[in-house]
Amino acid sequence: MPEPGDTVLARLEALRGGDLPTHGGRTLAYVYDSGLAEADRVGREALASFGSTNGLDPTAFPSLAAMERDLVAFARPLFHAPEGAVGTVTSGGTESILLAVQTARDARSDVESPVMVAPSTVHGAFHKAAHYFGVELVTVDVDPDTMRADPGAMADAMDAAGERLVLVAVSAPSYAHGVVDPVAVVAADAAGRGVRCHVDACIGGWVLPWMAHPDPWDFVVPGVTSLSADLHKYAYTPKGVSLLLYRDPALRRPQFFASADWPGYTMLNATMQSTRSGGPLAAAWAVVAHIGADGYRALVATTVDATRVLADAVRGTEHLRLAAEPDASLLAVACDDALDVFTLSDEMGERGWFVQPQMAFRGLPATLHLTVCAATAGGVDDFVVALRESVDAAVAAGPVTVDPDLRAAAAALDPSTLDDAAFDGLLALAGLGGSVDPASAGGSTSAGGTVSVPKRMAPVNALLDVAPPRLREALLIAFLDRLTR
Repeated sequence: MPEPGDTVLARLEALRGGDLPTHGGRTLAYVYDSGLAEADRVGREALASFGSTNGLDPTAFPSLAAMERDLVAFARPLFHAPEGAVGTVTSGGTESILLAVQTARDARSDVESPVMVAPSTVHGAFHKAAHYFGVELVTVDVDPDTMRADPGAMADAMDAAGERLVLVAVSAPSYAHGVVDPVAVVAADAAGRGVRCHVDACIGGWVLPWMAHPDPWDFVVPGVTSLSADLHKYAYTPKGVSLLLYRDPALRRPQFFASADWPGYTMLNATMQSTRSGGPLAAAWAVVAHIGADGYRALVATTVDATRVLADAVRGTEHLRLAAEPDASLLAVACDDALDVFTLSDEMGERGWFVQPQMAFRGLPATLHLTVCAATAGGVDDFVVALRESVDAAVAAGPVTVDPDLRAAAAALDPSTLDDAAFDGLLALAGLGGSVDPASAGGSTSAGGTVSVPKRMAPVNALLDVAPPRLREALLIAFLDRLTR
């Protein structure tokens, strides 16, 4: 029997009961809140109004093509793009990066085993693109003092790739540490070899244009050929919308896909998707028009001021330090041996703040990731109080330790040899499996076993932190598989 609309909506609201808050500035990852109620209203109404339109065919819905052109035109001067620059609206930063890699590969169809070079801090979407498109990703260790790309080491990697090199990528800023790579030097080295250079500005593209960043990072650098910037981050539009810009139309042309090899309509796509709702595009268009350049300038000033206050608070808190000096609105916080970031993250969660723990990597320390947005600014004082209380509690508890025998066993495991039963046992050992109510929030049961998300994640994260990357990936894939069965 059909359910009354109000009943369905009430059930939806109940389902959201266990979700992180999307407004209020207390979730310092995943969501972005301008604190502007009217901007939120405009975005929601535009999203609903255009939700049934289809971006598959811009001739059927010319409004969508017009809005896409408007957004590209708004962004072009922000990124110092030349008049002939072109752009595409995508579903998010990952799709923008995937398309940039696919386009670079397809532009060099003469290369049988293409390679791209990027710093080790480049976004995980480049690894996904490498997997999807058969482009080998060579990652180069960053300077451990600044967390920025090392231009000399990047140039050496480009030379080693030789004629197979099709793309070089850098970040503005990197997600993990919030620093802008030396774009001008790296892009010049790429251009000198006749190779494309993509700037991943997905998280910083709507912040850096309105602040005084000392180094060039966008199309003002001649060697930059493409750039991605998400609107559902610091443009504060509903998810998911990103912009992918190219210096000229010829650079973008290999991105397009067409197929007439079937009896239906000729498939013609600018993105990885065919059918795609026009709702997110319309919402982005509406919010950007509503806030405008002056509004974004004010929001960025508020955000950057809050970031600096939080950075000062970290510097002034015993046992904590900044992993890198922030270039924009992201902070990476490391700690000394008196505590661990995983327990610190749990303690912050107990106090109503979501901060994201990041695992150690290639000699770089485990850190807490903080994405600061405009709505966070009003709660900075409360955040600092919670942070210092959490540090005290984490020091009192002591760092989570992983049994040396368990660490050795994890290092010796080959994930490719494990079956479902073995993964069930490993998930239980990691604290992600066991007997729970599958109907409760975060729990799921299946033929492969039962999984759950514990309230305190520090023991789980500590074990994942010492697991080799391939085992960590396999465990989390197994967890996701069971959670969604």
